[in-house]
Amino acid sequence: MKTNKELLYKGIKYLASSLPLIFLGPSIVYSSFNNQDHPLYVYILVIGLIMMICAILLISVGLKVLIKAFFN
Repeated sequence: MKTNKELLYKGIKYLASSLPLIFLGPSIVYSSFNNQDHPLYVYILVIGLIMMICAILLISVGLKVLIKAFFN
């Protein structure tokens, strides 16, 4: 049983692209909660939440592709 290298690289690419979002999303949400009196508070909060959701989705897709590369 050999590993599919194309799928392996694709899964690693998904995981690597989620790495910046893992750190940026929570820091943007934290920053928006510290500046609740700012007029752009809600927009910055939504951007941070979208970044965190995208990170979760990219991680789940990346792990799914990695498992498919190893066991398929």
